[in-house]
Amino acid sequence: MTRVLVVEDDPQLVRALVINLQARRYGVDPAPDGTTALRIAAARQPDVVLLDLGLPDMDGTEVIRALRGWTRVPILVLSARRASDEKVAALDAGADDYITKPFSMDELLARLRAAVRRTDDVPLAPETTLVMTDGFTIDLLAKKATRAGHDVRLTPTEWHLLEILVTNPGRLITQKHLLAEVWGVSQSNKTNYLRVYMAQLRRKLEADPAHPRYLITEPGMGYRFES
Repeated sequence: MTRVLVVEDDPQLVRALVINLQARRYGVDPAPDGTTALRIAAARQPDVVLLDLGLPDMDGTEVIRALRGWTRVPILVLSARRASDEKVAALDAGADDYITKPFSMDELLARLRAAVRRTDDVPLAPETTLVMTDGFTIDLLAKKATRAGHDVRLTPTEWHLLEILVTNPGRLITQKHLLAEVWGVSQSNKTNYLRVYMAQLRRKLEADPAHPRYLITEPGMGYRFES
């Protein structure tokens, strides 16, 4: 049974989540605040965490950082905070996804299933050198990309971006993180750089760059590589 830790101080929302999750055979552990959540997480080892940011005892980003100190469990933020900087802060702290309240239960459950699937997939091991998709192949050791049997010429910057994304399959990498890693912290607000280079990568690797299958944009937040 997949165990879900629900960290939320709104009793009505907790009740709705518990009913819907249990109806689909998830095990559910509710926690009304961050302190309780961290204690339950350590004791119960949940498979997924649903986390509100506005908790009574601490900010949700503190919970994320505390969890990331010892576990890679998927963390899905459920929050009424809509500002992009709030979303980026949560994702940079280590959240895997961000769902804005109010949300549909169907969307939440779909994202929850996706998070569980990603953890069920075998992650890239440190010694992994080959990333293969139906559309292209990336040889990380040789720093070489091929598509339809032909080499794809990538610039050093394109390669750096691609390498970060493919070595974190399924994980949302924030714009801020990518900019800092590739261009340096001083350029962390130059999101136009990312748009240009991601468009170039899609033209070189995707069969339909306008409707990418592998290099996915999460508007206002960042990018994700889906294998």
